[in-house]
Amino acid sequence: MRSLHECAAKISSKLDRYLTGSRRSLIAIAGPPGAGKSTLADVLVDLLNERLAGQPSEAVPMDGFHYDNHILDALALRARKGAPETFDASGFLAMLQRLKSSDAPVAIPVFDRSMDLSRASARMIQPHHRLLVIEGNYLLLDRPIWRELRPLFDFTVMLRPPLDIIETRLIQRWLDHGYAYEEACAKARGNDLANAHVILDESVAADLTFSE
Repeated sequence: MRSLHECAAKISSKLDRYLTGSRRSLIAIAGPPGAGKSTLADVLVDLLNERLAGQPSEAVPMDGFHYDNHILDALALRARKGAPETFDASGFLAMLQRLKSSDAPVAIPVFDRSMDLSRASARMIQPHHRLLVIEGNYLLLDRPIWRELRPLFDFTVMLRPPLDIIETRLIQRWLDHGYAYEEACAKARGNDLANAHVILDESVAADLTFSE
């Protein structure tokens, strides 16, 4: 797959019609864990804000809607953390609907990976943020509730790196979090890659896909 800066430039070139209107636009970046969604969203936001005065673009991650670990424990889902059923999909949908229609500041949750929990109202989306880059695994998933997200997006992007690259990145992610190599491999090859297959197999087509 081309570099994330090249991907961001390609996406930016497709967004001209959304850069000058007064209506807020939502740009979705979906893909498996380890695909580079968060980094691409940040690069794209920086690029868009270089093009336009007033810093009108902001990234909005889906990860703030992880269920808390005590809820996952009660549901016997802690081992599946990161799967579609371990997110508050309805809450995420409601937030996007509010962002799409509201001209008031909107507080959003942010997932703190070092603490393994979501921090409520951790960031504020302001009225001048007219172009929001939404990033997350399941933005294009064709399942109940998740499929209701699609009409809210003005432009969609899917990252589809080869699975061997995803696996390598995911193992390194767990190593970076202090896991031993065997544990890191087990977590990456178990739950993470299972979720990657769900995303790749059950997502609807995006307006723009990067696969090589």
